[in-house]
Amino acid sequence: MVDFPPRRKPSRKGSMADVPKDLLEQIKELERLFTVDQAKLKEVTNHFVKELEKGLSVEGGSIPMNPTWVMGYPDGHETGTFLALDMGGTNLRVCEIVLPEEKGEFEIIQSKYRMPEELKTGDSEELWEYIADCLQQFIEYHHEVEDLEQMDKKLPLGFTFSFPATQDFIDHGILQRWTKGFDIAGVEGKDVAPLFEAALEKRKLPIKLGALINDTTGTLIASHYTDETMQIGCIFGTGCNAAYMENCGSVPKIAHHNLPPDMPIAINCEYGAFDNEHAVLPRTPFDVIIDEDSPRPGQQSFEKMIAGLYLGELFRLVLIDLHDNKCKMFEGQDISKLRKAYSLDASFLSFIEEDPFENLSETGELFSKELGIKAHKPELELCRRLAELIGTRAARLSACGVAAICKKKEIKACHVGADGSVFNKYPHFKARGAQALREILDWPAGKRDPIDIRAAEDGSGVGAALIAALTIKRVKAGNLAGIRNTEGMI
Repeated sequence: MVDFPPRRKPSRKGSMADVPKDLLEQIKELERLFTVDQAKLKEVTNHFVKELEKGLSVEGGSIPMNPTWVMGYPDGHETGTFLALDMGGTNLRVCEIVLPEEKGEFEIIQSKYRMPEELKTGDSEELWEYIADCLQQFIEYHHEVEDLEQMDKKLPLGFTFSFPATQDFIDHGILQRWTKGFDIAGVEGKDVAPLFEAALEKRKLPIKLGALINDTTGTLIASHYTDETMQIGCIFGTGCNAAYMENCGSVPKIAHHNLPPDMPIAINCEYGAFDNEHAVLPRTPFDVIIDEDSPRPGQQSFEKMIAGLYLGELFRLVLIDLHDNKCKMFEGQDISKLRKAYSLDASFLSFIEEDPFENLSETGELFSKELGIKAHKPELELCRRLAELIGTRAARLSACGVAAICKKKEIKACHVGADGSVFNKYPHFKARGAQALREILDWPAGKRDPIDIRAAEDGSGVGAALIAALTIKRVKAGNLAGIRNTEGMI
C-alpha cells in the first residue's frame, strides 16, 4: 500500500512567469510526452475491449480474465459469523464479520498485523506459519477461549489472496505469479489453499476455508451488497485491477463445465497485464526504463503506467534525466538520494500537487528534507507540472479499463465501486478519471454522469466474508459448480 499524508486544503494554480526558457521548453516536451488526448483514450479503450474478449477465450490473451466461481451477487439476506483474512503487500488483516438479519447490514471487528519484509522473499512454510499465528492470536483474543479445539463449530473464512491466481474451484487457487514485492520460491504454479490449510491444521485452528478470493472481486461483491447499482469493482492503489459479473455463456474457456449460459460468474480481470505487447499504450522512454528494470520485464504493462507503486519512480526518472542530460536541473547539488530507485512513492507527488502556496514553499521543504536538494522556484514549478502530468495520465488511462468493461457489457448507466490508496487519496484522481470517461463515452455536457466511479465498500474484509457466505448458501442449495471441498461447510 502507498502511504499518503493527510489531505490538505485545495492547491494553488501556479504561474510559469518566472520560469527560464530552457526549463519552459522541457515542460513543453514533458507535456507532449505525458498528455493523453481524447483520440488516444478511445483507441486504448477499443483495443482494451478486444483484449477482454480474448482473455475469456479458450486460447486466452495477455489479460488473464480469471473466473472466480463467485456465481452471482448476495441478496442481502445472508446471515452468520465469518472470518476474513486479507493478505496484502504491507499488512495482514484479520476480520470477524457478523451478517445480521437486517438486509445489507454488517458488523465488523478487525486487527492488523505487519507483514515482515523478510517473509516476502523468504521460505514458503514460514509465510503460512506466520499467517496461521496471526489468526490464532485473533481468535484467542476475541473469543476468549482457553482451548481452540473446544470451539463447537469451525468458523468459515474468506481468504483475500490479492495475487494473480487461476481458480478451477472457489476454495483453491494456483498462484500465477507473485506481485507487490513478494518473490517466495516454490509457490508459483502451486495451489496455495493446501499450503494455507496445512498451517491451520498444524495449530488445530477451528477454521474452514470457504473461499479464496481477490480483493477486487471482494470489492465488487461488498459494494453491490450495499448498493445494487454497483456493477464493477476496481482497485487503484499499489496495483490496479477490476472485476465484473459475466454470463457463463460468454466465457468460452469454461464451456466444458456445461453451466447454464445465463448463470452469472464474477470475472477477476487482472488487467494490469493489458497491452503487454505494447501495441497501443502511449509509453514514454521512462515507462520503458521502469519496465526493463523491473523484476518482470514485459509484464503488467498497464499497471506500470497507472499504479501507485510506479508514479513516484516515473517522477524520479524524469528528474534524473533532466539533471544529467537536459537542462542542468538542480545544478551543483548532491542528488545522490534522488538516484536511489523507488526512493519516491506516490505520496511524494500527492504532497506536491497539494502545496497551497504560490511560492511552492512546502514543495521546497519536501525536497530539502527528503532529498537534501535546495530547489529554486522555477525548478519547483517544473516539478509541480511534472507531478500534475504523471497524476493526470494515470487517472485518464485508468478510465479506459472501466470504459472497456462498460462497452463490452453494453452498460449505459451504473455505479463503479473503487478502492485503493491512489483512488482514495491522490488529489484530483477521481475528477480526472471522470473527465476521461466523459471523453471516451461521448456523454453530453451539463448532465449527470450515467457511470459514476465512487468509493467502494470494504472488499477484502466484508467482501471476503460475503463470498464465504454465498459459497455456503450454494452448498446448501446443491449448486456445487466450482466448489472442491464441501466438507465442514454446512
